[in-house]
Amino acid sequence: MSETGLHVRVEEGGGSPLILLHGWSCHGGFFAPQIKALSGEARVLVPDLPGHGETGRRLPLTVEAAADAVAELIGSRSLSGVTLCGWSMGAHVAYSYAERHGTDRLRQIVAIDMSPKVLNAPDWPNGSLGGLDAGRNVHVLEAMVPDWPKLAPRVAERIFARDEAPDPALLAFAKREIGKADPNLLMPMWASLTDQDFRSFLQQLDIPLHLAFGAKSPLYGAGVHDWHEVHVPDVGLRIFDRSGHSPHLEEVDAFNTWLSGLLSKAGQDDDAISGRR
Repeated sequence: MSETGLHVRVEEGGGSPLILLHGWSCHGGFFAPQIKALSGEARVLVPDLPGHGETGRRLPLTVEAAADAVAELIGSRSLSGVTLCGWSMGAHVAYSYAERHGTDRLRQIVAIDMSPKVLNAPDWPNGSLGGLDAGRNVHVLEAMVPDWPKLAPRVAERIFARDEAPDPALLAFAKREIGKADPNLLMPMWASLTDQDFRSFLQQLDIPLHLAFGAKSPLYGAGVHDWHEVHVPDVGLRIFDRSGHSPHLEEVDAFNTWLSGLLSKAGQDDDAISGRR
C-alpha cells in the first residue's frame, strides 16, 4: 500500500509516467499485458481503485474519492507529464481527476471503451447498450449484492467481443477475478459511476484525449465515438475491429503498439517544446 491509501499493485520502469486505471469490478492485474510491454519505456504505475482489489474499503467508495487518491499518488511522487489511461470506470476516474485537480501534471488522457455518461436519458441515447437508464439502474443496484454469484460471470463475459468466443484462459481469469470482488463494495462504486456525467467537462478539456473503442463492444456503440469527435476539442479515435469492451486484453499487440506510439509522440512533442525554449 502506498501512503495515499491506494494499493499500488505495480510501480516499475523508467521514462514518462503512465498510470493505468482499471474498470469496475476488476483490479490492476487486468493490465498485465501493458505492464509487461511498456515498463521498458515508461514509468508504469497500476493502483487498485477504491472498492477493488487490495485497496478495498480503505477509501471512500466514490469516483471522486478515487480521483483524489490518484491526485495524492501523483503528488506524493512529484510526477509530471503523466499519461492517465483509464479503462471503463477508470476513464471516469481520469476525467474526475482532471476536473477536480486540473491538468497541469498531465500530458494526455487515454480512455478505453467508455461513454461520458453511462446511463441513457431522454437527452442522451449514447449510454450503455441495452437501454440502461436511471429507473432500470435502481433494480441493478438492488440485485447486485444478493445476486452477485450469478451476475459476476455475466459481467466477465460482457467485457469481451459480442458474437465471438473469447480466449478460454482469459475468460476464466476474468470470471475468477471478478467473482472474487466484494459486491458490498462494488455497489456504491457502481452507484457513483452511474451518477457521473462528463459531457460538459470533456467539451472544455485542455489536453489531448485518445479513445480506444472495440468495434464489437457489448456495452457502447458508435454513437459514443461520433459524439466525442464532434464535441471534444483535441480527440483521437482508434477502433479495434476484433475487440469488445477490453481492447487491451483482446488485441494486446495492436493496443500496446498504439499506446506506445502515444507515449513516444508525447515525448517527442515535449522535446520539441524544450528545444524551442
